[in-house]
Amino acid sequence: MGSMAWDCGLRYLFSLPPALQQGGMCALRAPDDLTRLEMVQRLAKDGCRFLQSQNYRLPDRSAQTQGEGVVRVCLKERGQNVLVLQRVASDRLSPQTAGGEEYPSDSSSSAVADRYVVVSGTPHKILEHLLSDLRLDEHQGAADGKEAEMLLDDFLLTYLVFMSTNDLCQALLGHYCTKRCRGKEEGKEALYRKRKVLHLVSQWSSLYKDFLREEEHVKLFMKTLYRYVLEDVYEFPTLEKDLKEFQKLLRRRHTVDDYSPHQKSKALFQQLSLKENGVQQRGAQADVREVMCRVYVSSDSYLSVRVRSTVVAQDLLHTVAQRMEKSEEDMVLVAQTHNGEKRSLQPHDCLFSETLTLPGKLIACWKDLSEVLPPLTDCAELLQRPARLLAINTWDVAVALTALDWSLFNSVHEQELVYYTFSRQASSGHTVALEQLLQRCNEVQQWVMSEVLLCASLGKRVQLLKKFIKIAAHCKAQRNLNSSFAIIMGLNTAAVSRLNQTWEKVPGKFKKLFSELELLTDPSLNHKAYRDTFRKMKSPKIPFMPLLLKDITFIHEGNKTFHDNLVNFEKLHMIADTVRLIRHCQTDQTGNDVAQSDSPDVRASVHYLHIIDNQQTLFELSHRLEPRA
Repeated sequence: MGSMAWDCGLRYLFSLPPALQQGGMCALRAPDDLTRLEMVQRLAKDGCRFLQSQNYRLPDRSAQTQGEGVVRVCLKERGQNVLVLQRVASDRLSPQTAGGEEYPSDSSSSAVADRYVVVSGTPHKILEHLLSDLRLDEHQGAADGKEAEMLLDDFLLTYLVFMSTNDLCQALLGHYCTKRCRGKEEGKEALYRKRKVLHLVSQWSSLYKDFLREEEHVKLFMKTLYRYVLEDVYEFPTLEKDLKEFQKLLRRRHTVDDYSPHQKSKALFQQLSLKENGVQQRGAQADVREVMCRVYVSSDSYLSVRVRSTVVAQDLLHTVAQRMEKSEEDMVLVAQTHNGEKRSLQPHDCLFSETLTLPGKLIACWKDLSEVLPPLTDCAELLQRPARLLAINTWDVAVALTALDWSLFNSVHEQELVYYTFSRQASSGHTVALEQLLQRCNEVQQWVMSEVLLCASLGKRVQLLKKFIKIAAHCKAQRNLNSSFAIIMGLNTAAVSRLNQTWEKVPGKFKKLFSELELLTDPSLNHKAYRDTFRKMKSPKIPFMPLLLKDITFIHEGNKTFHDNLVNFEKLHMIADTVRLIRHCQTDQTGNDVAQSDSPDVRASVHYLHIIDNQQTLFELSHRLEPRA
């Protein structure tokens, strides 16, 4: 803990809870018995109130700007602020009425409890406060236990903003092994501290799933902590339950009971290999994962193809040739680097790296390396193609869109939103699923534009508009606002909305339906129409991801990450609260049991999209269909 002045630069007065005011005393332990932070926390739990002296100045904001009743507790070490807590009044009964053993109290059961939330602090002090405040199994049902779990969730979702994973591992090992207590309660409090660390690690592992499994220092940390628990189970027999849970966490095949005490440590520790039992399993999962792949077929358009991450060049080329109705034998797949160099891929070349990134821009070419299609404005053949979508049931298309969106959305980890917001590094490998979902949203919008603008027949264009309006409505009914939003925006783009002759022939009931759907995209009052609609939808549901990211970015850019060299945890709580929406939306996915058509035409209509990604081409096609008056 380090040397610390007892006045802590604060000079607080203590006012006793009502039960103790009549001749009662508020007992404090000697400084050596517990840390200043623990003392503050225990007094708060016992109902003692902290009154700020008039000569103390708050570090960040004045009391006037925060309101008259706001009290902040500031902890200092070596003259520097290390933790700032803010008292939040609560109407619930004080926590000690739940009969918790760890913080006994003599105060009345009718006392009003105050809780303290983290405002800012150093990473290590925030972690220390978190562990001190954490409740174990017997306390988690209480209100303060839930608040501690929320603090833990906030910390785990955002810790990478202010400390490295290696720093967290070292800090947790330090807390697990620390012997800071002396006297009768040493064994009991040490046991509580160790169990809290194990609980935090369990929650961390559960939250991150495969996110950190390949990091070397995490493997070493897990091995070291496991060895410590094995050693401690003799002194603390009740740790055996936690040990077994830890084994499940590490996907162990054996339990402590399978070995004699002498064999436990050696045999189990030798088996502990995250590389064999964790990473390989992740690799197996990655092998069957489907990803979105762009293959350019002209200078201004590409085919978006849904493929397995293990796809090889020959298989991808076969799929592209089928969709383009070209001869595969006359084609070759080319990877173009950023500086324009082209390299022909061999048939059995794997395309995706471990981070699911491609070797470059993929282009389908004839064997003389010329592109399969000329620019679309010169492609008379493509403009005469039939509109395949007109022959497919709109509900089936919406179901297929939603099924594909679900597979992408359900792969998005909450942590990806934090990485995406704070790390400006594109394709870092930590945001693959999120980037694919955003890519898909953008492609659905461009696909709608492309289908309409590549349809030369006025009558068929009208039918296409009607189809897309119905598909957007069906997606909304299936609680898929990601695709619904994208389709509406595609129809609202300038190149499509300017087709007055086409829109005039759309029946009135479809125009009315489209106007109702357009309200979803109305940005006024901070997208109130969308937010109200989304809030009323039950889970599972798919949000419009760009807007969710906009909310997180707004919080990030509107608030400092650090105040006076302390982590601004109020900001991180707001970000974690927004990120948790993903968890809520993914809840009970089995409830989204819309029957899906298994028709190859339906699957192909949403898995293979021919997309124009050149704005000039889109406007040229639009003006060719309906020239300016």
